[in-house]
Amino acid sequence: MGFFYSQFFIKPEYPTQSFAGQRVIITGSNVGLGLEAARHIVRLQAVQVILAVRNLDAGEAAKRSIEQSTGRPGVCQVWHLDLASFASVQNFADRVARLPRVDCVVANAAIATPSFKVAEGHERTITINVISTMLLAVLILPKLRETAKHYPESTPRHTVVVSETHAWTPFPEWKSSNTFQALKDMENADMENRYSTSKLMEILLLREMVVRMSGSGVIINIVNPGLCHSKLAREIGWGFWMFKRLVARSTEVGSRTLVAGASAGRDSHGMYMTDGRVSDEALSDFVHSSEGKQAQKKLWREIAGILEGIHPGIMQKV
Repeated sequence: MGFFYSQFFIKPEYPTQSFAGQRVIITGSNVGLGLEAARHIVRLQAVQVILAVRNLDAGEAAKRSIEQSTGRPGVCQVWHLDLASFASVQNFADRVARLPRVDCVVANAAIATPSFKVAEGHERTITINVISTMLLAVLILPKLRETAKHYPESTPRHTVVVSETHAWTPFPEWKSSNTFQALKDMENADMENRYSTSKLMEILLLREMVVRMSGSGVIINIVNPGLCHSKLAREIGWGFWMFKRLVARSTEVGSRTLVAGASAGRDSHGMYMTDGRVSDEALSDFVHSSEGKQAQKKLWREIAGILEGIHPGIMQKV
């Protein structure tokens, strides 16, 4: 009932809070929610918006669209970022580290696919939505902390886009001796629930990260945009396409929730936001349960090992 009520009867507020003077990074920003969030943030006077995209030509087209609709040329920059490649993530983070400041990161890029394919030794949904998302979050954290220290007027934020479908997955893999290894098993892979599983894993990992980074001056929040018209589920079948036509929010309306996260106050730190408001109680029962807390700590131990293998010494940044 909560899902349908939210989709049909709640409309997130139109963004009005200024981003004047801020430098903002948005991943997956050449289409869909990321593009429309970037359009809002440019309109709201950000000094620079970095469109982090896999396809540079599509990124340049998005930049032109934003400039035409906002009348603000020269604000957007297009940078390459491919979350299916750990080297690309590290190169992107190195480039970010050379910026004078970063006030906000909106981690929107994700994949939803029914097909099992491998990227960087893991099923690609897990690589893109979980491992690379966490790799980027940890690598960029020092720059956000540095911004908080040297620019007192800034409250740096890292907003990660998740999904209410995190509550819809059974996620039996968490009980395996190694969850990430279990998710590599092609024969037993539940690809129907893989996207939901990846979003649940993101939520658990980010909540544990917040516990471990106290006093950083950085806000990390988790945003559910609801079901929206976007290119995210372009590989999913016609049945879901028809469901979206009936139920989904417009891309622009959904993007308002991303902007809400990117401008939210300290009360949003470590919290889940839905419909543009802090609503931690809307998380699944599993997340709040004792088993969920066990899974959270177990996944953190596992991701720490994976990230150290990719980038030795990385966990010291947390």
